[in-house]
Amino acid sequence: MKSLLAVAFVAMAASAANAQQMVFTSWGGTTQDAQTEFWAAPFTEKSGTAVLQDGPTDYGKIKAMVEAGAVAWDVVDTEFDWALQAGKAGLLEPLDFGVIDKAKLDPRFVSDYAVGSFYYSFVIGFNPANFSGEAQPQTMADLFDTAKFPGKRTFYKWSAPGVIEAALLADGVPANQLYPLDLDRAFKKLDTIKSSIIWWEGGAQSQQLLASGEAPIGLFWNGRLAALQADGMPVGISWQDNITAADALVVPKGARNKEAAMAFIAEATSAKAQADFATKTGYAPINLDSPSLMEADLRATLPDAQTANQINADMAYWAEHRDEIGNRWYAWQAE
Repeated sequence: MKSLLAVAFVAMAASAANAQQMVFTSWGGTTQDAQTEFWAAPFTEKSGTAVLQDGPTDYGKIKAMVEAGAVAWDVVDTEFDWALQAGKAGLLEPLDFGVIDKAKLDPRFVSDYAVGSFYYSFVIGFNPANFSGEAQPQTMADLFDTAKFPGKRTFYKWSAPGVIEAALLADGVPANQLYPLDLDRAFKKLDTIKSSIIWWEGGAQSQQLLASGEAPIGLFWNGRLAALQADGMPVGISWQDNITAADALVVPKGARNKEAAMAFIAEATSAKAQADFATKTGYAPINLDSPSLMEADLRATLPDAQTANQINADMAYWAEHRDEIGNRWYAWQAE
């Protein structure tokens, strides 16, 4: 009987292990669909750990969970500057680099508490049908020139790297002198086109605004323009002074499945997982070995092939000044 009970206990333990699960939270839409397909599904197949999907990412919710000691999310896709700020604030678990191979990752997107999820560029996108017979917009100055390029502009609504840098570039600030950000100058430039701005809150909305012609020009995540092109829509893209930023993978402090979370991040940032995700989304991989696994024609369309005209948003600066910039940004929008 004792032997039978021992066997039953082992079987039950094995069943519990096989039934292990964790929760991954991201922004939804096609990005999370790709993360599910290329990160979560292979991870489950290899580890036996089920990955439940949740979202969208909510920073206030993360903070509340951690402070209450009731963390329901194990891995979260966040903006990289927020991750840097949250790590310093004690909201995140330090990552286990004995499990996650950071030597293979782009060092721009590695910190004690976060590694890159993927990186993207803010680029000028336009609907060629609205500018037939005219010169096509190429520079940030063109983006702010409503006389030469008439029509509504669309910009990301939320306070984040991208739009403020674009305004300063349009006003003549050299790329290597963007930081510290001159907010007075940036908002003065934004004032010149404020009445022409339509704000997009998410990637799908930005695509709709461009495709419909409601906002025939704007600043977009490059992957959203690539998706429109893949659907057969003619889209103009200028990579001149493309502004890079990144998402990050983090583990909230007190996550229930920390060991599984670290293993999931290791899988998500592996060369193949990153290459497959980049192929699907048009966003750049953060694993340094991923480009060699991708077709050359596709690689040429990604942000990591546009370094000659690229500006890296200063994530550390944004992390330090995130609240200050955000307060002014939303006050200006409400004026």
